[in-house]
Amino acid sequence: MDKFGISGADTGYVLICAALVLLMTPALAFFYGGMVRSKNVLNTLAKSLMAAGVIGVQWVLFGYSLSFSKSSGALAPFIGGLSWLGLRNVGLAPNADYAATIPHQAFMIYQGMFAIITPALMSGAFVERVNFRGYILLILGWATLVYDPLAHWVWGANGWLHDLGALDFAGGTVVHISAGVSALVVCLMIGKRSDFGKAELAPHNLPLTVLGAGLLWFGWFGFNSGSALAANATAAQAFVTTQIAAAAGVLGWAVVDYRLRGKITVLGIASGCVAGLVGITPAAGFVGPMAALFIGVAGGLVSAVAVHLRSKSSVDDSLDVFSVHGTAGILGSLLTGVFAAGGLLEGHPKVLAIQIVAVLATVIFSAIMTFGIVKGVDALVGLRVSAEDEEHGLDFSQHGEQGYYLAPGRLIVSVPVTSTDAGPAIPGSSAASGLLPAIRRPLEGVG
Repeated sequence: MDKFGISGADTGYVLICAALVLLMTPALAFFYGGMVRSKNVLNTLAKSLMAAGVIGVQWVLFGYSLSFSKSSGALAPFIGGLSWLGLRNVGLAPNADYAATIPHQAFMIYQGMFAIITPALMSGAFVERVNFRGYILLILGWATLVYDPLAHWVWGANGWLHDLGALDFAGGTVVHISAGVSALVVCLMIGKRSDFGKAELAPHNLPLTVLGAGLLWFGWFGFNSGSALAANATAAQAFVTTQIAAAAGVLGWAVVDYRLRGKITVLGIASGCVAGLVGITPAAGFVGPMAALFIGVAGGLVSAVAVHLRSKSSVDDSLDVFSVHGTAGILGSLLTGVFAAGGLLEGHPKVLAIQIVAVLATVIFSAIMTFGIVKGVDALVGLRVSAEDEEHGLDFSQHGEQGYYLAPGRLIVSVPVTSTDAGPAIPGSSAASGLLPAIRRPLEGVG
């Protein structure tokens, strides 16, 4: 310990975990990028990486202050103040309200990594049809008006859900429910892709998606275990429960896959681990191994069923963000109230009741605010690309680049060939069952 009471072990651990959480944003880019068509892969990657730039700056200028500083008056339980604008008064001495053994700046930057990935999560629901300028304004407005208030509610020293006793160890409500619900609102408001239900919108590069899933799994240890904010027993507990739930999520999704298809898909394996990770996020430091196993299996099962039901509907949630992050986030937040120490299983239904309040508040607030933000951004710059730009692909229309080249000016594309064995869709596809190896051929501007 130094003169500030800072622990070198705790500080080093949290900084490493912050780097792991940042890694999750390019990991998410790979995970999403492989599931879109080749003509939109760069734009999909850029959406995640741009979030790191836009929200990385927003967090320093005012996002952190709105999320974690204390305000006064009637708004104090709902939004932070302005005392930490530009990180003023955010120094190296610890802030005892949040983490007594690490520098305040270490806590700030760790939380900033959460703020970056959350709006990036939303992007998967409306890829392949949103212009990049509108997307930048959307995530900036959303981070300021949705994420920052929610972070204050749940994690702020005087937030109303924090004071109520809501349990969210690493972001079930603040990150996953808010992103999942908001993603659904955006995709419903901007409408379906022009060829949704008319053409097979199959993933173009599943190995890229698997790479992203693996890196997400790796980074999630920083996401959950680092939320202990110290190298202690709680961090070890969260690390163990995270691993168990991710593995169980794979099995839960595989059960649904096999039941519906008669085979286990690679995309199902990748999606199952993410669903299990989402489910355990709010509970990681509050539950034991067997509870984590149950939550992981349940997350995989419920998310897989949600994807199947969505595929039978007219909703074009392109990469099934709500079906995975929204549903598993809600499930995990509720099960936290069941399995946490002092929760429902120990005879205290009040804990579950508080979790229900937190979930409902997050869903309602996220939906209403996102509706208003989308309306505002659409009025300012428009959100939907033109039909021509959508047909040619957003890599060309938004960035003037191509994801894959066979020769200068010639784009490598994947043309999926399908069997007649129809089945339920997989994330990122309206009817992607029976996919055979792609025939690759050069075409200009078509994916």
